[in-house]
Amino acid sequence: MKRFVIFRHAKSSWDKRGLADHDRPLDDRGRRDGPRMGERLARRGIKPDLMLVSSAKRARETAELIAPALKHEGLAKVSDPDIYLASSGKLIEILKAVSDDVDELVLIGHNPGLTQLANQLLPELRLHNLPTAGAVAIESEAERWRYLDTAGLRLRFYDYPKNTDPG
Repeated sequence: MKRFVIFRHAKSSWDKRGLADHDRPLDDRGRRDGPRMGERLARRGIKPDLMLVSSAKRARETAELIAPALKHEGLAKVSDPDIYLASSGKLIEILKAVSDDVDELVLIGHNPGLTQLANQLLPELRLHNLPTAGAVAIESEAERWRYLDTAGLRLRFYDYPKNTDPG
């Protein structure tokens, strides 16, 4: 069984005009929401072996904020430029290429690809927009990542910072 969390980066800043999109940092709300969502993931039993993170600054900062709550020996963080603004199809390719030694991971990236990925894998979710610092946790019956999208998939939970009933 493979488990993963689709996690959108926390709220980013638009304050610096002329700053490339890839280089935008988190804003104050993002810096507050990141650790809170990390704690909520931990309370729900998320124990990733791996964090696959977009190379964008806001995604890398988000990973650094949620990781301390996921106190798991050997948690590896991999920054991957292919995740930056990737389509759902590209994100599935990335997930399918993960080593089968990894049982649980967190994928930190961007919309619209993450919302599309969640809806593609779990059509019943009908997610309009994965909010910043939002998480969709999925469990797959697949024993190997390459079979991820052909095995039974189920929603473990959906959570986001403004959720008043985080479970």
